Amino acid sequence: MRREKATGTARVSVARRKRRSPEEIMDRLITAAAEEFKRSGFAGATTATIARNAEVSEAQLFRYFGSKTDLFREAIFKPLNEHFFEFNAKQLADVAEAGNIGVRRRLYITELQHFIGEHSKMLMSLLVAETYAPGSTQGVGEIDSLRTYFERGAAMMSSRVARDPKVDPRLMVRVSFAAVLGCVMFKDLIFPPGLASDEEISAAIIDFLIDGISANSDPGPRGPDNIR
Repeated sequence: MRREKATGTARVSVARRKRRSPEEIMDRLITAAAEEFKRSGFAGATTATIARNAEVSEAQLFRYFGSKTDLFREAIFKPLNEHFFEFNAKQLADVAEAGNIGVRRRLYITELQHFIGEHSKMLMSLLVAETYAPGSTQGVGEIDSLRTYFERGAAMMSSRVARDPKVDPRLMVRVSFAAVLGCVMFKDLIFPPGLASDEEISAAIIDFLIDGISANSDPGPRGPDNIR
């Protein structure tokens, strides 16, 4: 009797799964994959675990996604790329509304800290995949919007620096981004409890970057727009 009841329960479960639409299955897989990649990284995540957490079979997973890399692209890489595009668009509007260069720089660095903090798990998953499983995410490619961010940042710096800058703006924008990335993503490791408040840490990051960027500043006359 118990075996018949268990079999009947399993049949009901299977029937329920069959009633799910393709869109729902895709959503469940992408959600489960994002959580697993963030928790275990690319190498540690398995399609079996993702399928189980999404309450679908592994065979169904591979009907929708040809490989773990394809699933990684949809769950981590693609959303992160879209978030960067949105961030870039928002920053263009904010910078246009801000006053002097000093205000714009501080606003930009502050927003970048917030952005990295909000998407740190996605970024960490991508970094771990590239560091500990090189080549495993082949086909994912470079984050197009991050490249756009670097190109636009370098162009903005180039328009405001001395004729012969100490640091190539293309290098400066990447180093600046890396500094924010490291300070935000490894905040608990770098800044022990009691050292400083979140606001003080954020302000220190801003001041440090502005001082670094100012190393390339044109030493010409200082006016309202040249205030750091």
